[in-house]
Amino acid sequence: MLTILLILLASAFVPSLLYMVFIRNAERYRPVDWWTMASLFIWGALFAVILTLAISILFLGVLSLETLQEEYMFLQRLQDPTVMTLFTVCVVAPLVEEFAKVMGVVRKKRRIVELEDGLVMGAAVGLGFAATENLLYGSSAYIQYGFQSFVVLIVVRSVASTLLHGSASAVAGYGISKGKFHGGYHAVPYYFVAVLMHGAFNYLASMGLLYDGDIPLLALMAAVIFSLVSFKLVRGKIKELDGKVTYRI
Repeated sequence: MLTILLILLASAFVPSLLYMVFIRNAERYRPVDWWTMASLFIWGALFAVILTLAISILFLGVLSLETLQEEYMFLQRLQDPTVMTLFTVCVVAPLVEEFAKVMGVVRKKRRIVELEDGLVMGAAVGLGFAATENLLYGSSAYIQYGFQSFVVLIVVRSVASTLLHGSASAVAGYGISKGKFHGGYHAVPYYFVAVLMHGAFNYLASMGLLYDGDIPLLALMAAVIFSLVSFKLVRGKIKELDGKVTYRI
């Protein structure tokens, strides 16, 4: 039992930690210190998950009220289990999760001394969140379907979902650093870009709810490619901004 627990923990957290090192090391000049990176990772892995669960339960509870369903007729469609699932996965989850994650960057805003720091710090939070999410999904897959299903799930999620969480949160974090250096309300549009990225990924990954045959597999492949490209672009942006004199103490 202890061996299985260690495998679950390692498979969930090791990929995220390696990605965090990879993204942090893209910044050569004045990189974010490791203590800050660790605290952001912990925020994503623990507090952002708790905040997400609390807000999601509250939000979905409000949507289930019959009075609201009568007032807003479009919510009647949510009685369809498939539509409800898609709405939760593609709209509610991205809105709530990206908010909970970016709050970790807001808490550490004073540690942002360069424009690219928002990208690095946002990625750290997102990767922490992905680690806990992978642990929960991986554990569930192992308990319900066995070790083989767990391995398949964790391999796919270690690339697709993990990189997506890191990339989307990096974009939201970039909005925080843009706001710090350039003023205005940059955090809001970048937050919604992160939500859009997250929602698009979740939609592709959920195509099995709508279609049979090869379409879900092709959509999953597209989701993996989307995550890889997003992560590559984020790291490229960090390297592009690195060394530019924009720091502020």
